[in-house]
Amino acid sequence: MIDHPELLVEMSGKDTTCTKPPASTAPAPPDPANGTSVSPDELHTPAFVKSHKWTLLMAFALVAAVVFASVTWLRGISVPVAIARRANLVETVVASGHVESRFRVDIGSQMTGTVEQVSVQEGETVRKGQPLIVLASDELTNTQTQARDVMVQAQAHIRQLRELSLPTAREARRSAAASLLATQQIYDRATILMRKGFMTRAALDDAQKNLDMARATVRTANAQIESAQVGGSDYATAQSQLDQARAALAAASSRLAYTTILAPRDGVLIARSVERGAVVTPGQTLMVLAPAGSVQLVVQIDERNLGKVALGQPALASADAYPNKQFPATIVFINPGVDITRASATVKLAVATPPAYLRQDMTVSVDIETARRQAAIVLPGTAVHDALSTKPWVLLVRNGRAVRQNVTLGLQGNLQVQILRGVAVGNAAVPTTASITAGRRVRAQAP
Repeated sequence: MIDHPELLVEMSGKDTTCTKPPASTAPAPPDPANGTSVSPDELHTPAFVKSHKWTLLMAFALVAAVVFASVTWLRGISVPVAIARRANLVETVVASGHVESRFRVDIGSQMTGTVEQVSVQEGETVRKGQPLIVLASDELTNTQTQARDVMVQAQAHIRQLRELSLPTAREARRSAAASLLATQQIYDRATILMRKGFMTRAALDDAQKNLDMARATVRTANAQIESAQVGGSDYATAQSQLDQARAALAAASSRLAYTTILAPRDGVLIARSVERGAVVTPGQTLMVLAPAGSVQLVVQIDERNLGKVALGQPALASADAYPNKQFPATIVFINPGVDITRASATVKLAVATPPAYLRQDMTVSVDIETARRQAAIVLPGTAVHDALSTKPWVLLVRNGRAVRQNVTLGLQGNLQVQILRGVAVGNAAVPTTASITAGRRVRAQAP
């Protein structure tokens, strides 16, 4: 093929001569611009090149594109690949939730009353026994005073029986006993005299009557002693009155104590719904207390991951307000039921040493470690197609082509996926983000 028609090279032996070729008798090619014929000599003139430079450039570009496409097709398109390797893999389940205490205490009033004072604000830390709310107490104070007066009277009655009635009854018995002795002697002499005929029957009857009265007086004195001493009827009545007075005083004191509502334990006041002047009733929640020292995380786990989580699994948590600070937690509760509206289950994690910045109802993110594998064959999750299906697969680079390969997956971490079967260490996999189909020629571009 003659690249330059204006030169003809003849070679004979060692001599070389150059002569102009004879003028061609063939008709000149037509000019693309105006349809006229152009002679071969005119094709390489500067004027021709200048006047047809854009046509020539387009032809050259077309030829270059064809050559480039051919080379590219033969070599394959360059794509970044992920190389299968061995690494330690940790599978985690990510969930979000909030902070709360293990239990909360609803604080209310045990009686109806008017609020006179509210001593604490929402968010304050309180101690056990600290006054929180004070109710009006004038009426109950008066009731307590009256009950105390009644108790004092009952106590005075007991002392009267012990210090006055009982000694008086004993003295009366001694007097009655002495009188009985004298009356008995008079009766005995009257009986003797009656037998001897020195006394009439009427006198003896008087002596008998006096003797009976003396005996009755002694019996009365004994009864008074028995009644006034411990175990007697008067003493029992007085003791009963004292007990009733004490009970009434205790009830009045208790009701009076109800007017001051105290903190049941140490904690943080997380809610308050009462103000001064409000009328409160029993059963109404006035404040909510989160007890100190009992912090847990409550998160929602997708039901698809329930088979992976178990009691005792460790986790790392971080509050959304402090994303760069993590603290450990442990699963202590898994709700056996599933919320059908959210397709999730409630899981609670205990925080043994909660950081000081944690607050009630803070939003937290939790990474629960569900499994761990040493020296597993892993690929990035972006290299696995249909990872959640029953037939995951990858595109491997083999002999310059993309080849579809079914795989069996193991643990699935946040970024890496364990490959149990289908991929060997060193295999190059095409990421799912590359628009490459199986069978296409490719050149692996190592990361």
